[in-house]
Amino acid sequence: MDYLKAFLIGGLFCLIGQILIDKTKLSPARILVSYVVIGVILGGIGIYKPLAEFAGAGATVPLTGFGYSLAMGAIEAVNKYGLIGAFVGGVTRTASYAVLTVIGKRELFRLREEVLAIDDSAFIVISQVSEVNGRGFTLEKISEK
Repeated sequence: MDYLKAFLIGGLFCLIGQILIDKTKLSPARILVSYVVIGVILGGIGIYKPLAEFAGAGATVPLTGFGYSLAMGAIEAVNKYGLIGAFVGGVTRTASYAVLTVIGKRELFRLREEVLAIDDSAFIVISQVSEVNGRGFTLEKISEK
């Protein structure tokens, strides 16, 4: 039954994301950030915890789960350290939770081996650089003048 709940809730998050991609002009990056922010907000007001307890990995693995972890870390740190905890709590709670990086294909195998040496059950997602937007990331080569 746990697998079914995780599948249904995780699938619902994916369905919503796919609908947003198909029916709006939002970029995948903005949807990603929105999911994290929604997780932070729902975690901060106490709504996400019951969902995470009900759905397990279906709610904790998606990006909303990362946002929830950030919120819970900040809340725990505020309770422990006061206001300064709001700035460090999310980072310390999720420090071993996620690593985001942009690397070339040549370094990919080495990075995978290093990650698995640290945590042999790590969950690794690989995405094409063409999906990365922002200053410094372009598919066109810039010629030196």
